Amino acid sequence: MNDKIVIITGANSGIGRAAAIRFAREQYKIIMACRNIEKSKKIQQEIIEQSNNHFVELLKLDVSSFQSIKDFCSEFKKKYKKLDILIHNAGYFKHGEKEYQLSPDHIELSFATNAIGPFLMTHLLADVLKKSEDARVLNACTTNIRHFFDSNRTIDYDNLQGELIDSRRYNSYKMYGDSKMALLMLTFKMADVFRKDGIKVNAIQIPAIKLSKETLIKFKSVWRMAASIQNIYSSTPESMADTYFYICTSEECKDITGKLFNDKRELMRPSNYSSGFIQEFKQLTDKGVYPKYADDIANIERVWELAVQLTSK
Repeated sequence: MNDKIVIITGANSGIGRAAAIRFAREQYKIIMACRNIEKSKKIQQEIIEQSNNHFVELLKLDVSSFQSIKDFCSEFKKKYKKLDILIHNAGYFKHGEKEYQLSPDHIELSFATNAIGPFLMTHLLADVLKKSEDARVLNACTTNIRHFFDSNRTIDYDNLQGELIDSRRYNSYKMYGDSKMALLMLTFKMADVFRKDGIKVNAIQIPAIKLSKETLIKFKSVWRMAASIQNIYSSTPESMADTYFYICTSEECKDITGKLFNDKRELMRPSNYSSGFIQEFKQLTDKGVYPKYADDIANIERVWELAVQLTSK
């Protein structure tokens, strides 16, 4: 039995489930951090059977809730003295949602789940991560951040706690992109903060992923048709799980921190393309670059200060 412990949030479906199977087959000790325990028990058993690894534990976690994160971290620390790998895979995005959604802590739900929750959870687990000889944290971002190539695109800081709930139309897609950009910038800052402790923090830009029939059925008709077409060209959860495993375990990535990987396992860089139609078109098609917005020190410090403020209450 491998004595290394990995926490995977959202390990009961999609890439999270595939990643849990991938790590379990290599005999890592798996902690499935999931919101729906009843649904996850069946998946837990499937992972055990497919991997022949009986060290697959299930713990309750709602990443949008500060109290749930605190309870999870407290329970984990009662059982384990160290943590080797922390994968923030769980995310929230509801296609076509028109009603403003707030977390239990009164934060826009996608922002709470996709950015602030992982920030808090990483800090609460930093003491056990420090005890690993090779601690690695991986944050799941998406290609949605590429909308920030638009120089006018910014994070809606003025409406992250429902301040404009009655006067601004809710845009789930915009909020999702804002939350993933925030997560990327928090990744860069956490890498600097935890460097002295030997904790590496990186992010992965996830492309479109093939959706299951069960997931497609939940979509409204227009979204379902678009998703079905997208499925033809999408990556599989298993291929992304292999990439998770590579970033979190390989010798090649052992000393890498504060970086964004693409789905080809390549290190990405901030865009330096100039303005103009041709240059902007090249930028959009270059899978090796990310928006300069993410590298701006003022932007990074602003989202960091917000995360500290929100989680200090």
